[in-house]
Amino acid sequence: MNLPCPLPFEEIQREALMSLKPELFEGLRFDFTKGLNHKFSLSHRSSFTIKGYYQNSYAHYEFGANFLDPKLMLVGRVLTDGRLNARVKCDLTDNLTLKINAQLTNEPHFSQGMFNFDYKGSDYRTQFQIGNNAFYGANYIQSVTPHLSLGSEVFWLGHQRKSGIGFAARYNKDKMVATGQIASTGIVALSYVQKVTEQGSLASDFMYNHMTGDVTSSFGYDYIFRQVGKIDSNGVVAAFLEERLNMGVNFILSAEVSTIKIDHLKKDYKFGFGMTLGE
Repeated sequence: MNLPCPLPFEEIQREALMSLKPELFEGLRFDFTKGLNHKFSLSHRSSFTIKGYYQNSYAHYEFGANFLDPKLMLVGRVLTDGRLNARVKCDLTDNLTLKINAQLTNEPHFSQGMFNFDYKGSDYRTQFQIGNNAFYGANYIQSVTPHLSLGSEVFWLGHQRKSGIGFAARYNKDKMVATGQIASTGIVALSYVQKVTEQGSLASDFMYNHMTGDVTSSFGYDYIFRQVGKIDSNGVVAAFLEERLNMGVNFILSAEVSTIKIDHLKKDYKFGFGMTLGE
């Protein structure tokens, strides 16, 4: 049938997440990336958050090393609070990929690790996951028409003796993407993205948790290069703006405000600005 290969199961909402989940931050942030050669680079991130009268301000520094090759990617981050993050992506064959994600902390029982084995077929993808706390998971997604793909996932969390199953659907055309997910954990998630211009798109999502009765919906836009805005049903308005000032120099603005009630003691608002330097 000459069907296309679908996106990985965990990325079926990729376009919606880009518009509705920007990387918001608070305070001051400065990023610098230096390429040592065409495969190896170093990164530095400094951030400083100023709290109110009732909270302490804090500063963080993050050092990173990156190795990028067509068949191997190594990314590491070390933070001043003692956390170590590492990611590995290795193409074992043309169709089989190994991914490793790890986070080590000084706090007991908070370190995490995950191994993913991804297999890419001509019109399907499948993945097997192994993680700490005796976590095991698997998913499969198949293109059934040139525009529609269907998938399913299962997981088992041994330490908590919990299991679950979920189903997903993704429908995409040249200027729109619609997705839906439902899981035995009580989660129902829907998303829709419409491309309105070559550089701009509108997005919305809806999430319902049957276990808690919580319902959340949001609406946002994404304009390249790169302006993101969002408002959700809880009255939270967020905006993220990244503006290129020169080659390798970007200025960043970030804001998140609760429009229902602004409480300076509870800190229902976040503002930040920063700069990114690097090739």
